[in-house]
Amino acid sequence: MAELSRITVEPREPLAAEVSRRLIEYLMSGAVQPGDRIPSERQLTEMLGVNRPTVREAIKSLGFLGLLEIRQSSGTYFRGTDSDVLYRLFELGLVLGERDAKDMLQARAELEVVIAGLAAEARDEAGVELLRARLATMRECPDAEFAEADTAFHAALAEVAGNSVLRDMLKGMRAMIQRGWVKRTGAVRTRAVAYDDHVPIFEAVEKGDAQAARAAMAQHMRGATRRLREALERNTGD
Repeated sequence: MAELSRITVEPREPLAAEVSRRLIEYLMSGAVQPGDRIPSERQLTEMLGVNRPTVREAIKSLGFLGLLEIRQSSGTYFRGTDSDVLYRLFELGLVLGERDAKDMLQARAELEVVIAGLAAEARDEAGVELLRARLATMRECPDAEFAEADTAFHAALAEVAGNSVLRDMLKGMRAMIQRGWVKRTGAVRTRAVAYDDHVPIFEAVEKGDAQAARAAMAQHMRGATRRLREALERNTGD
């Protein structure tokens, strides 16, 4: 049976969240296969050096996500993962705290750049027309619908790229950023700036120029990430 090291908790870190993180790392490590029984609550308490109610709370959270199956009088079993589970891990934020906001923004920016390059390489006529339509919606929609149109353009870019894992990871990241931070900080960009940033991305993908697509997305994400970080700092006092 694979071993789990004891937890050293940072100040203000929710203990159950840290236990959840550690269990997810353990489940994703390859040491546990779908259908395997994981250590009991008592064993996890001893391995991690935390109290039993905290372990129980973490197990229930991962059961809710679909990672674990709790069988009465039998134990707790690893159910495996699928894209929907990975999406919910990001969306619900059960394993990410407020202190990880900057890391999340950086990760999202890097993945968007990768997606843009892949989309340029994989694009076909249907994909180009889809992106053209999404860009037109961004240009013509009412102000109240612009944020949704912006998200739809990025989602279409991920579809054109053709990598379902990256698509679902980005879907979850966007949802968490939107629900966790954008709604709290409010608008952090003007519509004109946001739209103008997307035009060179589309043009590079249309031409099949992966290098230009990555560069255009990187420029867009630098501005978008900077503005959101500034908004976060204004609202949190960091």
